[in-house]
Amino acid sequence: MSLPEFFFERVSADIRQQLDGVRALADRLADRRLAADAQACVEGIAEAATGLRRLLDAAFDLRATAREAPALSPAPVRLREFADQVQEAWSRRASHVGVTLLVSYDGPPEACALADPARLMQVFDGLIGEAVGSRGRGAVEVTLRATPEGEGLRLEGCVRGARSQAWNGEDLESRIRAIDGRLGLEAAISAMLAQRVLEAMGGTLGHETTPGASETLSFSLSLARAPEADAEEPLAAPRAAHVLVVDDNATNRMVAQGLVEMFECTSEAAEDGLEAVDAVRTGRFDLVLMDIRMPRMDGVAATRAIRALPGTVGRIPIIALTANADPDDAEGYRAAGMNAVVEKPMKPEQLLKALQQTLAATPAEDAA
Repeated sequence: MSLPEFFFERVSADIRQQLDGVRALADRLADRRLAADAQACVEGIAEAATGLRRLLDAAFDLRATAREAPALSPAPVRLREFADQVQEAWSRRASHVGVTLLVSYDGPPEACALADPARLMQVFDGLIGEAVGSRGRGAVEVTLRATPEGEGLRLEGCVRGARSQAWNGEDLESRIRAIDGRLGLEAAISAMLAQRVLEAMGGTLGHETTPGASETLSFSLSLARAPEADAEEPLAAPRAAHVLVVDDNATNRMVAQGLVEMFECTSEAAEDGLEAVDAVRTGRFDLVLMDIRMPRMDGVAATRAIRALPGTVGRIPIIALTANADPDDAEGYRAAGMNAVVEKPMKPEQLLKALQQTLAATPAEDAA
């Protein structure tokens, strides 16, 4: 990897992590009793952080697809539920710019296709973003239609209310200039990304112009049928635990502590490895969430120091929190004595799974 690419990835990863921190802190504030104007400010902060993160992710993904075809991860997708997800993802964003979004599903109620749900959502993001960004007001109609096709399903998506000029092969700058409104840049990037994803999925894109009526963007895909997706089990809290959160960044500490408390655990915080070792010596913790990069003593050195402590405190489970979680790095963390690795920015379900597995593997007599 060249130095400019390495710099771009490090900077973008840090920005995304900080945006996730802003969003998490805003969510915690939203749970408190606030005056109406304060609540509106908190919601605005959360929406701004979410929008910036979404824009950065789309730009990063677009850059990646310029070098190679988008990777696909097929999974069972209930199409009627997916249409509801499209409605949920876009209704509020559309209403903020004066657009009413109408989403409908037409097909067998329990139809389940084998598709990459995240990539499929990117296709709709491109089409809907184009429509919302180009209208500025009025209504945008979205239809998801599924019909049997041999042993598989034919999936058709239709967005009425778009402006097809931005889908005629123009470069990114031309697309940006063709779209007005606050969603302009995101819509332009999402439109290009949607085309590349659709090509990777073997789909076709079309548009239709009817004089005196809104223009329509559409796509069609042939997908394999999938067994009905099992209902997802709700997140279950791990056994009660007192957790030490170690991170030199105050925002990261608050985010991690917020997630830990969401899973009905208690927590305290330390700012670096030296503080972590001293805190573990007290014997009052059941588990440590350990950042890797910290001043004075990093997470790997702190883990080795903790493992050298006598008695049960030296066997306390330690989970690494890091943006560098590729297999080689993870192997090194485990070799240093860590029990598991959770990648930053943290996702609640990933942290919960690590907490559950690590605590379940800890003998009861080792608990504080």
